[in-house]
Amino acid sequence: MTDIREPLVLPATPVLQGHGLRLRAWDPASGTDVSAWLRGVADPDFLRWNTPLRTVTDADGARESLWARAADAEAGTGISLCVTDAGDGTVLGQIGLAAVDPVQSVATVGYWVLPEARGRQVATRSLLLVARWAFTGLGLHRLELGHALGHEASCRIAERCGFPYEGTLRGAMWEAGRRDAWRDVHRHGRLATDPEPDLGGL
Repeated sequence: MTDIREPLVLPATPVLQGHGLRLRAWDPASGTDVSAWLRGVADPDFLRWNTPLRTVTDADGARESLWARAADAEAGTGISLCVTDAGDGTVLGQIGLAAVDPVQSVATVGYWVLPEARGRQVATRSLLLVARWAFTGLGLHRLELGHALGHEASCRIAERCGFPYEGTLRGAMWEAGRRDAWRDVHRHGRLATDPEPDLGGL
């Protein structure tokens, strides 16, 4: 009998392509990747809607953060993908799965986009790719997505990608820049049995 407590085996270096994007593993040894990660997680708009467990303020911290995500992939608890332009390889943002639960067959998806890449549907295109891979490649049953109340852009992206609003979680995440105060979260979800959203080729 298979032990259902065994971690999900995640690909070490998945590459997903489509919608003009190429999603690949982050490389902690790459100066380009480290710089892009630092700019993403230190961006004021990112920090307006997210309060990371550990604040990253320099290249060393960014590299350590990327190594931690590589360890999560090896443990089967999460995976982080670098979103790049399929044509020239320019880094555009990040998308990943966290809190992967192989028993319940569920994971949480999150993403961010670098300032210069916003307004180009990068998050929408990335989310479509990762959701399809999570359901058909990993065999997950459910994906969950949460964002701070008031983050209307993230709300629209979720719903466009087939993640309907399911409710509000009270006091479920930290307030911006604080770890002693909480704010509400919109919860969205999508099942493997839900229809693929038709965005008309974007």
